[in-house]
Amino acid sequence: MEVDVGALVDNARTVAKIAGTRLLPVVKANAYGVGAVTVSRALEQLDPWGYGVATIEEGAELRAAGITRPVLVFMPARAQLFDDYDRYQLTPALGDAGSILEWTTRGDRPFQIEIDTGMGRAGVRWDEVDELGEAIDTPSFEGCYTHFHSAERNDGSAERQVERFLGAVGRLPRRPRFLHVANSAGALRGLKFAFDLVRPGIFLYGGSAAEGVEQPRPVVSIRARVLSVRRIRTGESVSYNASWVAPRDTVVATLGIGYADGVRRDLGLRGNAHVLLRGKPCPVVGVVQMDMALVESGTVEVQVGDIATLVGEEAKQRITLGEFAAWSGELPHEVLTGLGTRLPRLYA
Repeated sequence: MEVDVGALVDNARTVAKIAGTRLLPVVKANAYGVGAVTVSRALEQLDPWGYGVATIEEGAELRAAGITRPVLVFMPARAQLFDDYDRYQLTPALGDAGSILEWTTRGDRPFQIEIDTGMGRAGVRWDEVDELGEAIDTPSFEGCYTHFHSAERNDGSAERQVERFLGAVGRLPRRPRFLHVANSAGALRGLKFAFDLVRPGIFLYGGSAAEGVEQPRPVVSIRARVLSVRRIRTGESVSYNASWVAPRDTVVATLGIGYADGVRRDLGLRGNAHVLLRGKPCPVVGVVQMDMALVESGTVEVQVGDIATLVGEEAKQRITLGEFAAWSGELPHEVLTGLGTRLPRLYA
């Protein structure tokens, strides 16, 4: 897995320019598999407000790496873990009066409130914020946010969620310093959803956020080495369950990557999936195995040790992250976060 750090930083600059406000880059799930510490250090030059993670452990990793900016943990906070939030100087996301009171009695450490405006998974409902009462009438109440369920759609749903969000904020006893609502797709729609911070995620890592908005520079390439090359006669089968039968005399190359590395087992059964070998497209055939995948190299002169490109550019040909995700029946987010730890991350 090759990571173009310069392209990643350029993508962050693009979001900041379009949104016109400060960044809260989302580096959860090891920065979508790209590498949270490397990504956070690279983005320091853009002076982000802080970083967003999903878990305490992810926040602790950033602190151990020397990241000192605010780290907001999006997973709903539990009082039993407040000591860990304090230990690593992490900002919790709270959603009920009881947890807010318990947090604020510990001192004046900042916290943020998630308002559920339609995602239906966490936070206080937009029409129930009055239940928080005076618990949030404190200087420790730093921020308030919501999450769009369909930011990539121009169907009015994001606008309705913003209306609910602002209505809820207006009923709070005080306005916090930071309001934020926009993920990548929302942030790329300009000032409309910018507010005080934006939370770019997939766009940073080279994944398209939505149609009709700015597209990112490619960041991630995925490559695998050829381990074996063998001739297959007409009618002979390859892989488990004899899942591909050669329609002609041909050549099949074995790649050193499999579903344990994040490549979907049925990738070769879906129709259009191919890799680039010596700049030529070679279809994936048969089911992908745990450690290996097979491609029909046919008349392409391939040798053991050659490198195949699953995502990325080779000889002016390119397979995009979006294409590979579509062949896999996944979103780009799933592809990146599913890439296994056996794949070395090479940063340039």
